[in-house]
Amino acid sequence: MLLSIWTTLLVAVSGIQIPFTLDTGDTDYVKPHYSLVDEALHPIDLSQYADEIVLRARKTPELLRFLRNENFTIWANNAVESTIDFQLPALAASHVLLRFALSDARVIIKDLAQAVFELYPEEYSGKQFGEYSAESAQSFEDYAALLFETLSKKEAVAAATDMFFKLYRSLDTINMWLDMLAQTYPEIMLLENIGQTFEDRPLRLVHISVPSPDYPEEKKRTVVVTGGVHAREWISVSTVLYNIYEMLNHYENPDLVDELARLNFLFIPTLNPDGYEYTWSTDRLWRKNRQQVSEDEQHPCKGIDIDHSFDFHWTESSDSICGEDYAGSKPFEAYELRMWNDYLNKTNINHTIWGYVDLHSYSQEILYPYAYSCDQSPRDEENLIELAYGINKAIRLTSGKFYTVLPACIDRDSDLLPDMGSGSALDYMYHHRSYWAYQLKLRDTGAHGFLLPDKYIQAVGEEISAGLKYFCRFILDNE
Repeated sequence: MLLSIWTTLLVAVSGIQIPFTLDTGDTDYVKPHYSLVDEALHPIDLSQYADEIVLRARKTPELLRFLRNENFTIWANNAVESTIDFQLPALAASHVLLRFALSDARVIIKDLAQAVFELYPEEYSGKQFGEYSAESAQSFEDYAALLFETLSKKEAVAAATDMFFKLYRSLDTINMWLDMLAQTYPEIMLLENIGQTFEDRPLRLVHISVPSPDYPEEKKRTVVVTGGVHAREWISVSTVLYNIYEMLNHYENPDLVDELARLNFLFIPTLNPDGYEYTWSTDRLWRKNRQQVSEDEQHPCKGIDIDHSFDFHWTESSDSICGEDYAGSKPFEAYELRMWNDYLNKTNINHTIWGYVDLHSYSQEILYPYAYSCDQSPRDEENLIELAYGINKAIRLTSGKFYTVLPACIDRDSDLLPDMGSGSALDYMYHHRSYWAYQLKLRDTGAHGFLLPDKYIQAVGEEISAGLKYFCRFILDNE
């Protein structure tokens, strides 16, 4: 088998033997290998990832430009370790290793198709592959409906939530769960559809606010949390959803309800619903939205990178119109961003947004402005760094995980490729809307990358919830 060759491969460069090492991480697969399963039972076409691997190598400007020019998918940069993770066919790896003398390169995902296969709940395709699937055999929808028939709404939601966060969930299931929460907590939670996407899906916003005569709306401090900007980053969506439920739990706690009443929360779990749906139906690793950007019948292209499309130091992308980083032809060309910006303008929030947190994956980082340039310092950099380290400490005390604190420009490689840091949500919200703003890149540091197993959903939710609680208390105490 091809991949077994790579585990022992030695490449000679300038007479030096370079080990091509394999770091599998925590990759004990639960499902049978996808190649042994009838293709009719595959959740999507897995052949598109066959014999693909993900490599980690020492990062150089030359390697970065080569990968972009050759349209290899870049997964992540690690600014601290100065490494880059990228996807490529296993057969192309030796060429890249030789060309750039990558003596310390290693495989971090050895079987991409299988890693993708592992992430889909079996109930999504309505099929089972073996005895291991007993826990997910009953669909969440059927289970939740049964609970609502037999229990009170709050009891039903509590019981359903235990099952909900065991697996990643499709857009339809997420919307069903949000509807359940809104029906259960109508006094504090409002679901708003703030517009329709290119593919005519609603962009949904969750508004949580505890009514209080002591804290009218104009006195509340607004916190905005977004996820799913990049479609393939499923853990960001799950984590926003987890934090919504955590806020509702706080409402049930008399010791916390007064603190909660001083805040006004806006959550957008999936800022890119078309892209997210596409990762479930067609391509698990799709990044952009799904709007049409090219009418050329010979080269039809879809998708704008939402996080390069905000109107703050927007720069025309050096990527091709079909590339993963394509920023559109002008700021706010992405449907989702126009809807979000229009919502903020039309609602005319009577108070400045105090906190903005944009969840992504992966790398375990807390990034503060600016992304577009390391030459421009934010207005209160010391305070931003202080709060970032406080968030990091709250996470570490909860789970033991360490999140590196960095200016976003370093993470985004704006020093190497200026357009990579342009038009970001972080910069736009910080400069135009919010006092405090961060991008959090969630787990892990590379063993699974975008394909973090579902067994980590709750753990990541808990640690980010701890960080968000610290964040909220900090801005409440800050005058």
